[in-house]
Amino acid sequence: MATKKLRFAGIGCKHQGLADITRITSHPDVEPVAFCDIDQRHFTDIDKKWPELPRYSDFRKLFEDLSGKIDAVSIGVPDHQHALITQAALRAGLHVYCEKPLTKTVWEARQIAGEAKRAGTVTRMGNQIHSERQYRVIKPVIQDLQAIGKVREVHSWISAAGHGRCGLLEPPKQPEKAPSEVDWEQWIGPAPWREYGGDLVYHPRFWRDWQDFGTGSIGDNGCHLLDPIFTALDLTAPISVSADHSGMNDEVYPAQETLTYVFPGNEFTVNETVTVRWYDGGRRPRWNFPGLPPAEVLPQPASMIIGEKGYLLVMHWGEPKLYPEKDFADFVWPEVELKNHYHEWVDACLKEDPGITDDFSYAGPLTETVQLGNVAIHFPREKLEWDSNALRITNLEAANSFLTTDYRDGWEVEASP
Repeated sequence: MATKKLRFAGIGCKHQGLADITRITSHPDVEPVAFCDIDQRHFTDIDKKWPELPRYSDFRKLFEDLSGKIDAVSIGVPDHQHALITQAALRAGLHVYCEKPLTKTVWEARQIAGEAKRAGTVTRMGNQIHSERQYRVIKPVIQDLQAIGKVREVHSWISAAGHGRCGLLEPPKQPEKAPSEVDWEQWIGPAPWREYGGDLVYHPRFWRDWQDFGTGSIGDNGCHLLDPIFTALDLTAPISVSADHSGMNDEVYPAQETLTYVFPGNEFTVNETVTVRWYDGGRRPRWNFPGLPPAEVLPQPASMIIGEKGYLLVMHWGEPKLYPEKDFADFVWPEVELKNHYHEWVDACLKEDPGITDDFSYAGPLTETVQLGNVAIHFPREKLEWDSNALRITNLEAANSFLTTDYRDGWEVEASP
């Protein structure tokens, strides 16, 4: 009896998009059908392995031509295109693996989570570290073993800056036209129009710096570092967010940020609320807790969970660690079941069984929280009070305009029914 194959198309064929395609197609039951990228130069690696398969520069044409001939897609493109392509894929009845952050804006995250629920297909966000031991073990340590007691606060830090990859603060005064291999209309998509600028400005690697296309350091990394915090503490939507940063203009993100989120407390926290602070661009937390080294000597990127009875260092890469070291010298870390992040999604697609712990019902709210930080940066040192049910900031009306964005005609993300 023939094994059922997952008919797959990869959208975004370079850098992380190529990594996703490579890992998904390493599953023996995946059948690649087609690939899509706005840059013909990005098909070089695809051509080496699948020279006979069709290529597209327009994802909408791919969905139209291959309706009924594909089952699933990966989406590994710049952040400003995530929601648009994901919505189209879900409405086509496809399983979707979309890179983090799930969407560029808070409003988009809410729409895509609703769209996924309505579609009923298998979804997963590309926060690959979600499936690694150093993240999976945190929940049982906090919830089951209660190793550090109830949690007081959390600090997360990373050296990555909000801008600096391209070395620019403003667009070039005399931008270059896009080369013939690049479909620039498709790349711009829903964002405000601007010219190509050159290979070292936006496409292919420096778009994260720019507010029209990327989501800064918190958007790039928040769905990773905050993921085990959400999981271990069963966090819901924050009730407030505030930002302090090194300065910004209307084009790029701040070089350094500190974001303060306040969440409702629960059975795993000491108080009725719990604070999670985010630091990037080289900023580090400062604390004076007995038995805990200063943050300056600890590795990064990482998070520190401050508990009643101890402290838990969560490494993005590397083993977690408990402090004070002498108190946990004999601690036995629990065993956790590990699965390949990509293959687990493929298996779930084939079984049409969504048992994925970071599907869009989880990734949507996590992305909302992350992108609320990118709302707060426009109002430094203002505490924005968040009503998640109403999808509104209640104490500063001007901030609500940053929950969404204006789309170019013909490139709109639509409200989920």
